[in-house]
Amino acid sequence: MPQRSIFIGDVHGCADELEHLLEAVQWSAADRVYFVGDLVARGPKSNDVLRIFRRINAQGVLGNHEDRLLEAREARRGGRPGPHLSSSHEQLMTRLSATDWDLLEALPLSLDVPEHGVRIVHAGVVPGVPIAQQQRRDLLKMRALEPDGSATSSWRERSWAVDYTGPPHVVFGHNALSGLQLHPHATGLDSGCVYGSTLSALVLPEGAAVPAPDARKKLIFSVPAAESYVDLGRQRPGQPASD
Repeated sequence: MPQRSIFIGDVHGCADELEHLLEAVQWSAADRVYFVGDLVARGPKSNDVLRIFRRINAQGVLGNHEDRLLEAREARRGGRPGPHLSSSHEQLMTRLSATDWDLLEALPLSLDVPEHGVRIVHAGVVPGVPIAQQQRRDLLKMRALEPDGSATSSWRERSWAVDYTGPPHVVFGHNALSGLQLHPHATGLDSGCVYGSTLSALVLPEGAAVPAPDARKKLIFSVPAAESYVDLGRQRPGQPASD
């Protein structure tokens, strides 16, 4: 059976929608599944999402929400206050199992899928900077570029991906305000499921490169959210967007 690659956007604890998306793409054990980070927090069933991740033998990268949880855990072990946590994150500090924590700790900042010429990161990359020289905070939180070419986590109408020319083709998430992004050399898959929109995936046939945006639309699958779990809100350009 041909081995497809399925790239899935920010799940944020929306386990039911993840199951529906796997059904929609007709997932089988022959497929390889990759997540762009932010598997957990904000949505209702983070533990179930991690169980699904293990069940389907998925791979993925670290998101800023996993990173925040890991930072808080490390700080508390050392008797330090650590980052501020929302109620959703605070609940996960006690609800995640040892196996769950091991999964989060093993997530890399980037993941290459050479068969498709793809690199997965959570938020983005600064164009022209080698991956080994990218700043950790940018890989986890950037959304756009400043006039001087540096990264910003603030939302802007113009995504960093507009100015990225590859290779490789970058598959990313994190930017629910902009929704699905189909650029010549980058694909953004955060379609805002936890905010009541959709959960989306890019499905590539075995050995296929990522096609041009018009053809790529036919490879995008989305399922609707059961409800709006969090109010996304709307920030003006230049203001920090919700993490």
